[in-house]
Amino acid sequence: MAKTIPMIITNTDILVKDRETDEFHVFEMPGITPAPNIPFYHCFAEKIAESQYYFKEFMKKLYGKKPSKYILAIIVPDDTSKLESIFINEFFLNSGACKAVAQMNMALALSKDEEQYISVSKSSRNVTLEYIKNREVAVKKHYDLNTCTPEQIIRDAHIMHIDVGYDEIPIFVNNFNLNMEDFFEMGELISKKKFLKTIAQIDVEKI
Repeated sequence: MAKTIPMIITNTDILVKDRETDEFHVFEMPGITPAPNIPFYHCFAEKIAESQYYFKEFMKKLYGKKPSKYILAIIVPDDTSKLESIFINEFFLNSGACKAVAQMNMALALSKDEEQYISVSKSSRNVTLEYIKNREVAVKKHYDLNTCTPEQIIRDAHIMHIDVGYDEIPIFVNNFNLNMEDFFEMGELISKKKFLKTIAQIDVEKI
């Protein structure tokens, strides 16, 4: 089986796991100027060939001259749309920097132990509330970053699914992007360090 390389698309950049350690390296595309409330990687569409070239060169430095023998396990923000998901897969698959790609959103990667839990996260445009059951998204709700309130989201978290009303279901606050101050009291805080440790040895068969 081809070796898997964990990779994370954050609110601001792309992190790729080191070949030898559990450290992650930042890939930044030169000449990209993100627009407000739009994921930065949308800019790659304006310079697809150039962006793919720089990413392949970046991967060569980390994994040698033939990165195309690896599988990229891509972790994406929770509010990634289906169209964005397709673009992400196609962009990296056609970059020549991997053999194949697999993708999952951040909420699904928060815990390897809990069979069901609630996740709350924040991107550059939305707050996303999800109920995860048996490693699948059972319910997902998006809230506009400019109009939602923490009180509304906390209230909705307790009524978003019938299971939530009957079981003691943990709530994970995804603070990977250091932007969840308003939700610290809502549940267990998942720090960037803890999240990176969780996915450093990711199993692509479970994505």
